[in-house]
Amino acid sequence: MATEENYYGKHGEPRKFDPKFKGPIGKRHCTDILCCIIFVVVILGYIALGVVAWIHGDPRKIVYPTDSYGQFCGQKGTPNENKTILMYFNILRCASPVVLINLQCPTTQLCVSKCPDRFATYLDMQANRFNNSYWEYYKQFCKPGFDKPRKSITEVLRDEDCPSMIIPSRPFLQRCFPDFSTRNGVLTVANKTEFKDAMGQLRNVTDLRAAANGINSVLDARSFGMKIFEDYASSWYWILIALFIAMVVSLLFLILLRFTAGVFFWIFIIGVIGVVGYGIWHCFWEYDSLKGVPGADLTIYDIGLQTDFRVYLQLRQTWLAFMILLCIVEVVIILMLIFLRNRIRIAIALLQEGSRAIGYIMSTLFYPIITFILISICISYWAVTAVFMATSGEAVYKVMANKTLCKYADITCIPETFNTTNVTKVCPGAQCTFAFYGGESFYHQYILIFQLCNVFVFLWLVNFSIALGQCTLAGAFASYYWAFKKPADIPACPLFSSFGRAIRYHTGSLALGSLILALVQLIRIILEYLDHKLKASQNSFAKFLLCCLKCCFWCLEKFIKFMNRNAYIMIAIYGKNFCTSAKDAFFLLMRNVIRVAVLDKVTDFLLFLGKVFVTGSVGVLAFFFFTRKIPVLTDEAPALNYYWVPLLTVIIGSYLIAHGFFSVYAMCVDTLFLCFCEDLERNNGSSSKPYYMSPNLHRILGKKEISSKKAKR
Repeated sequence: MATEENYYGKHGEPRKFDPKFKGPIGKRHCTDILCCIIFVVVILGYIALGVVAWIHGDPRKIVYPTDSYGQFCGQKGTPNENKTILMYFNILRCASPVVLINLQCPTTQLCVSKCPDRFATYLDMQANRFNNSYWEYYKQFCKPGFDKPRKSITEVLRDEDCPSMIIPSRPFLQRCFPDFSTRNGVLTVANKTEFKDAMGQLRNVTDLRAAANGINSVLDARSFGMKIFEDYASSWYWILIALFIAMVVSLLFLILLRFTAGVFFWIFIIGVIGVVGYGIWHCFWEYDSLKGVPGADLTIYDIGLQTDFRVYLQLRQTWLAFMILLCIVEVVIILMLIFLRNRIRIAIALLQEGSRAIGYIMSTLFYPIITFILISICISYWAVTAVFMATSGEAVYKVMANKTLCKYADITCIPETFNTTNVTKVCPGAQCTFAFYGGESFYHQYILIFQLCNVFVFLWLVNFSIALGQCTLAGAFASYYWAFKKPADIPACPLFSSFGRAIRYHTGSLALGSLILALVQLIRIILEYLDHKLKASQNSFAKFLLCCLKCCFWCLEKFIKFMNRNAYIMIAIYGKNFCTSAKDAFFLLMRNVIRVAVLDKVTDFLLFLGKVFVTGSVGVLAFFFFTRKIPVLTDEAPALNYYWVPLLTVIIGSYLIAHGFFSVYAMCVDTLFLCFCEDLERNNGSSSKPYYMSPNLHRILGKKEISSKKAKR
């Protein structure tokens, strides 16, 4: 057994170090075995829950509309096989399009093969009952079996065997919606402003507005969506090229940081100062140019709230406020540079060392792809399971009637025996129609609990996937740091070896850290749900308490993420359990709290600037391309309805790609920093205990500490 040497620790008590330590320990044992067993059992239970949900669920209940008999429109092997669209007998009973889409409209719903294309009423049909073509057209919108129009309009309105009137409609979401359009600001249906109601009275189409509130916006959204789809169809090839360019730029940026981290940083800083300075000059120029312009001296308070932002740009006060704000930003940036100049040098050294480490272990840059695949699997499984659970159960029917006149409204009923009950006598016109899917079994009674379990395990698995990636990368970069002669002493396949150690020995520890984080995230989700429900509440104390809880748990989640990240680094290096690693990481960080507070944030700032550089450069290039402002590529640019659709996609995609690459870089810097702190405490720079850090890092980061430590010795 290796001998151990004492060295100072927290509060001055001695720490013990293994003098033979030369990087991530190879001979280690399994940690947090109990949590590992629980984690495996939960995964098996999660699979079982998915199987049960798949057995009971039917996604067609969401995808396809359901008529008043609980049958799918367009379902093969049923009378509705060729009837793929749902029609509402009395559209005037529907309060809004949301009601229609949710199948909660209190009127008979029937599957039809096509929507009505004309105005017609039951009274008109009776008047033309000897006209077979008229009757044959109207009959297709009646219930099966209703052959002759012998019933009076009163009986039809009561029993709803046939629609009392039909309105020109068009299918949307497989449902018949009135064919609304606007002509010269006037609402029309099939280019008409009036129609006959069920009793033959002329009414304005605006009377349909309450029943179809928001239809125009819904239809506009459909048109808007189609245009977006067309833009993606014509520009997807160029979007992929832009994202590939973003990947190349991100990779080149990380490689160049090894040699030009300082140059890049100062270019960024000078660029930011220059942009802000130009903004100050432009605001002053606008402010001065508006001098003497009529109305420019009005205040923002004088003109009040305006929906057109350009109105504010015509005021001198607006540009003065912008100029003052930018001056404050400029001063703050300059002061930060003055007081943090030494810390910036340290951050640049860490970035250079991190770039060197990634240069030796290039495979780490592509590990985020594995994390992305694992998270995608988790998201897919969660979404599919949630959909199947949401569509579990048998059809439930409820009495549809006026709630103020019928005491049986909204109670459960049985369609086969409904006409023999007392409900039809007490509530004339009441119907037993399909409401939703449910059940009385144990599974259906606790479906909400199972949905919460689905969310919780999903959070646990996602956090575990992220933890696995962090531990794997930490082990690989620690192997680089603790190699005395770089790159000769770096072990072969450090990334693969680190991944194997994390899976084989530390699944339980990673699961424990992920479990703690998942619990906090679940509580935050519940608090957000309660906040959404209490928005209309007048209880100020409850709102204040909920706001405080949300803030506290947000801070707690950030702290746990920070501690977990450093605990995983210690696990990757020493192979201890989660609690011990978290404790060691915490006290190690506390002994270097100033470095942690400044260096970490400065490094994050530099990496953020890198993300902005990648996203901005690719975004600007995409903007000039899609707006046809690059003369050489004008003919190559696709014709678009909205150029911002592919542009926004490129910007978001570029940021995510840059974030993926730079997250590896951030993990590298964090790992090297902890290793450096451990190196300072383990070694003294002598021939018997040499430092493992690079000479540059040794010179910049450890100069004062080393000299003081040598003085003590």
